[in-house]
Amino acid sequence: MSSMRDEKIPALKLTVVQYTIVAILAVLITGLWRLQILGATNYRELAEANRIRKVPILAPRGRLFDHEGRLLVDNYPSVSCFLVADQTQSLDSDLPKIARGLHMTVDQIRATMAHYRGGPKYQLIPLKADITPDEKEFIEAHRDELPELETIDEQRRLYPRDGFAAALIGYTGEVSADMLNQSRYAYYEPGDVVGRSGVEESYDALLRGTDGSRDVLVDSHGREVGRLGYERAIPGMDLKLTIDLDIQKAAELALGNRNGAVIAMDPHTGDVLALVSHPSFNPNDFAVRVQRDTWAKLITDPNHPLMDKAIQDQLAPGSTFKLVMSVAGLEEHVAQNLKVNCTGGATFYGRFFACDAHHGLVNIDNAIPYSCDTYYYTLAQRLGIEPIAKWAHALGLGRKTGIDLPNEASGVVPSEEWKLKNYHEKWYAGEVISVGIGQGATAVTPVQLARTIGGIASGGAMRRPHVVIQDQLPPNYQQAIVDSYPGSGDANIPINPSTWETITDGMAAVTAATGTASNAHLEGIDFAGKTGTAQVVNHSFGAKSVSKDVNSRANAWFVGVAPRRNPDIVVAVLWEHGGWGRGSSVLAAQVIQAYVDKQRRMEHNVLQVEAAPKPVPEGQPSAEAPAKKTAPAKPTEVGAVWSDPDAPNALGGRRVKASRPQDAKLLASVRAGRFFLNSAVDDRAARPVVFGGNH
Repeated sequence: MSSMRDEKIPALKLTVVQYTIVAILAVLITGLWRLQILGATNYRELAEANRIRKVPILAPRGRLFDHEGRLLVDNYPSVSCFLVADQTQSLDSDLPKIARGLHMTVDQIRATMAHYRGGPKYQLIPLKADITPDEKEFIEAHRDELPELETIDEQRRLYPRDGFAAALIGYTGEVSADMLNQSRYAYYEPGDVVGRSGVEESYDALLRGTDGSRDVLVDSHGREVGRLGYERAIPGMDLKLTIDLDIQKAAELALGNRNGAVIAMDPHTGDVLALVSHPSFNPNDFAVRVQRDTWAKLITDPNHPLMDKAIQDQLAPGSTFKLVMSVAGLEEHVAQNLKVNCTGGATFYGRFFACDAHHGLVNIDNAIPYSCDTYYYTLAQRLGIEPIAKWAHALGLGRKTGIDLPNEASGVVPSEEWKLKNYHEKWYAGEVISVGIGQGATAVTPVQLARTIGGIASGGAMRRPHVVIQDQLPPNYQQAIVDSYPGSGDANIPINPSTWETITDGMAAVTAATGTASNAHLEGIDFAGKTGTAQVVNHSFGAKSVSKDVNSRANAWFVGVAPRRNPDIVVAVLWEHGGWGRGSSVLAAQVIQAYVDKQRRMEHNVLQVEAAPKPVPEGQPSAEAPAKKTAPAKPTEVGAVWSDPDAPNALGGRRVKASRPQDAKLLASVRAGRFFLNSAVDDRAARPVVFGGNH
């Protein structure tokens, strides 16, 4: 009895044991509740991710063609290596082997992993793009050992060589962290490839397409054990540019290795036919991932190869601005009766302003071909800054054109309001003298100058420049482009016909024997234009092309049209530090010549003159025994057919056909007698010589 009482457990100890068991059970139940209830969704996702991996199928970017359908930018097949983010927790032991197999360093891999550390779970980290066949074989051979490595097939950009049209086309690159913070890139993810400049950037939403994906079954070690399904990728939209490959080649060759820009445009439509900016860059360097030393060289180059100088270079226009001055002077009824005796310059407001020559008596008729500074100094004084600014703005200067390319500059047209706003100073009357010859604070871009002078030669019809054919775009995207790249757009500026004729005749005289661009004369082509020599230092030294200090030479401008009135092409040339504007006129003439030569080829190769009926072969139905009538075959494209027996100088009254819509447009030009021989007589009465042909 006593022994049984000794073995009895004390009540206090029993209570402690009971509560301990209850506490342990509570902890276990709480943990189970957290796992099964609170963490159910998270762990379900983790389990699913361990079982199913979503591998992206990257959409190929749309290709780019010129306006005739000739390929400019293509894609080539490539394989890239990615690192699966959910497998990166225990990679330290694998890094040396991965680095050796991919010809990388361990530090490079660690840096890449650190760059994407803040990304979403299970993302694929781009480790190395465009891997070689032996690197791909390494990944396949070590698939079981290194399940964290994944290869993805993709299409990479293949651009023209030697930087051809690089400023226009642009390049692609990985989306940056700063870009991801912008609303425009809200649907992009780190590692995505986007357009970074040119057409690649402005039309990225259409070009990039929509990525697909495939679901693969993986085991607990991340190894692929099966496939479940896939979602197709939707390729990006192919785009036709307004660029004419032949004219682009001519412009590239004309500018050569000179620094500057060339832009050619159809003033009727705003179609940009060529756009060149030099020095250029090789966009293929960006197709995979630009090397650090290549990038450093590009951004430190004092000649700015990454700048699209055709739309971003803002420089004084020099004497090309005299065409705007002529419009302002005639429309304000000041220039009609203004006559100036040029003796090599004149004094205004106590300061002597020089002219390049002693022109003698100058009026509005010879002021343009002489490019007489003294005349335009006087005209500027008579007009004052406000009328000049009014007409310059109306004609599209001092504001963006709205071209569908990123980062267009707006230029500067000085005025009283402009100076007060920017410098908090009043405008002094003497400042207008330099503005009269396109100097002082005046600054334009080549695309502005092309649009402005093309509009003047078209009687005031101004068109928004564009580099992508708009009809192929979805209607909502057309409007989105206009909204994204606002500017002057289309406009019709009322210019008196007499003003138009006076100025265009003066432009035609510029390329004649006594004009400032006589060296650019094109026989048989109504080629008109205006030279511009914009000093960068002083008037007497900076304009000399023989100066040993290249950077002290003037910028050489020329803007030309063909024909002189209602032109079919306008070409603006900027040769940085090229000296006199007459040097740029030769470059523009080469582009104009290439354009007209192409029209001649179209005339001779496309326009078919109906031949006489051929003899009927024996055994075939003749006119006396006609065969059963059948419906004529329908042409594949609707052409233009016209007959004009009263136009022997054009096509001799013969019936002519055009098989394509663009050829029908050409016929319209033929019928209008667009291109004329340079002649002293009024071009409206001149004998038409269609594209220099012998009809």
